[in-house]
Amino acid sequence: MTIHESLKVAIPEALRAKDEVRLRTVRSLVAAMTNEVVAKKRKPDELLVDEEAVAVLKRAANQRKDSIEQFEKAGRGDLAAAEKAELAIIESLLPATMNRGEIEKIARAKMAEMGVSSKQDAGKFTGALMKELKGKADGGDVKAVVDSLLV
Repeated sequence: MTIHESLKVAIPEALRAKDEVRLRTVRSLVAAMTNEVVAKKRKPDELLVDEEAVAVLKRAANQRKDSIEQFEKAGRGDLAAAEKAELAIIESLLPATMNRGEIEKIARAKMAEMGVSSKQDAGKFTGALMKELKGKADGGDVKAVVDSLLV
């Protein structure tokens, strides 16, 4: 079952469980995925493949993170708490990402392969590493590892 299908199945489950936060989150994700399907000029009843669905989930997670930051700056802890609850649900749906240790191991191998030794090559190196780790690692973590290796 694809991610998109499992989200559609999760709506009635959340209704039966009377879990309002999960229901609201899953409904918004299904709507975002339907919008993505339409944006790709496909029929609204088609499903996204998992790679496309993960992109939508990551976008939704980033939106929640931005909202949390803005609400906390404005002193609206109540709204930030609601966004944090939604973010937790979204993150539980995302595939696990690599930790910094795993990223560093791959980065060191790639660094040796490419012959990178100075900060001047950082852009090229980061680009190649991100291509290799696409969807498996957080971009911020990759950048931090690259910065630590190219001192």
